[in-house]
Amino acid sequence: MDALSPEQRLAALDALPDWTYDAARKALFRHIVLADFSAAFGLMTRIALAAEQQDHHPEWGNVYNRIDIWLTTHDAGGVSARDVAMAGTIDAFL
Repeated sequence: MDALSPEQRLAALDALPDWTYDAARKALFRHIVLADFSAAFGLMTRIALAAEQQDHHPEWGNVYNRIDIWLTTHDAGGVSARDVAMAGTIDAFL
């Protein structure tokens, strides 16, 4: 799988308005704030199950009701169509 070109990445971000590009990590990034820890943990569980099905696993961090998610395809050296699809899956949960 190849990394998206800068133009393709920008087009993908147009369709994912809550995501940004983290140039340092070469990744799509989203910060999510939920009601409480239970809501955050529940979302992370749903994402984890979907990630297993898609064979694509996010880099993430969680503190109480906040989740930070980075999506990148290390083998491609940046953001790929796989990351865009996973971002769409995450957005659908919200």
